[in-house]
Amino acid sequence: MNLNRIFAIAWKEALQIRRDVRSIIIVVAMPVILMLMFGYGVSFDIKHLPVYIFDRENSQQSRDFVALFRSSEYFQVVRQVDNYRDLVAGIDRGDCRMGIVIPIEFSRLLREGGAVPVQAIVDGTDGNSANVGMGYANAVSSAYSQQVQLDWLHRQGRSPLNPTIAVAARTWFNEDLESLANIVPGVVVIVMAVVGTFLTSLTIAREWERGTMEQLIATPVTPLELMIGKLAPYLVIGLVDTALCAGMGVWWFDVPFRGSVGVLFISATLFLTVVLALGYMLSVGLKSQLAASQASMVVTFLPAFLLSGFIFPIDQMPLALQVVTHVIPARYFMTVMRGVFLKGTPLVLLYQQLVALAIFAVVLTVAATRSFQKRLR
Repeated sequence: MNLNRIFAIAWKEALQIRRDVRSIIIVVAMPVILMLMFGYGVSFDIKHLPVYIFDRENSQQSRDFVALFRSSEYFQVVRQVDNYRDLVAGIDRGDCRMGIVIPIEFSRLLREGGAVPVQAIVDGTDGNSANVGMGYANAVSSAYSQQVQLDWLHRQGRSPLNPTIAVAARTWFNEDLESLANIVPGVVVIVMAVVGTFLTSLTIAREWERGTMEQLIATPVTPLELMIGKLAPYLVIGLVDTALCAGMGVWWFDVPFRGSVGVLFISATLFLTVVLALGYMLSVGLKSQLAASQASMVVTFLPAFLLSGFIFPIDQMPLALQVVTHVIPARYFMTVMRGVFLKGTPLVLLYQQLVALAIFAVVLTVAATRSFQKRLR
């Protein structure tokens, strides 16, 4: 392996990138755009859920109950209707996602200590929002019930007789339970997968389309030297984009970074090697920039988005898909990024993920080297 030939190929590729405006736009703009789109556009937090209230009794107790919904950050009481028909129409039109119906005998049932059947009608077209909204509604109802019981005992001059268990919950790593802290490290993985594979998918295909492949084949450069020289500039670009995305996550989206910068870049180097080699193989095999770029989006973005644990927890997937995720490199890098950002996980505890990425890197590098043959066909 001749370092001078590798440097010459790398220098040629760097000049090509500098002269290609599209590549520069992709290098600079795509990571920023994807970070902003995912950071602001994807959220699993359900807040300000629009609610209609149908208070059939309109007593002091029922108004106090409604006041809890008004004061909650999870609900937004957009309208208080006086008939069932308007409530149903609001849900049908999409003006509200939940309707609360308070019965006529609400106060009497509270005084008697019986169960009070407050009805909650939920728009189930979005199953996740419906489940979360019902959970919040149950929490509001439980809080009001406890307050009513305590008020009644105080008026009677009595204290609660039944022993209670108080759970002192303490959340680690994401204290406010904000989905953004979980999303942003995953977005870095998605960006690196897409940008790395997309850029290198154009390298060899560009040579075929511009008619310069014959000149490369005529040189004494070996397939391994050609691949290293072609991919070296993109590895540097990928590491710069990693730093850019991580910086945006920390300083723009206020996501904590508790880990080591060294662990971040070691894992990023391994993952970039994997996606760069994959993009190189696509470029060699398809020989068309359009076909290679489209294929790179399919083989990297979709698996990284759907099967890496970014959106759906892997342990909640069907068993067959859980098995498939073991051959998705983004799965391992996703674990590393969330551990580095949120937990501050040291290198020694991430060895399984790093070893898996190293195996992928070796296998795909060998496959990419052998995929290129110095002959016209």
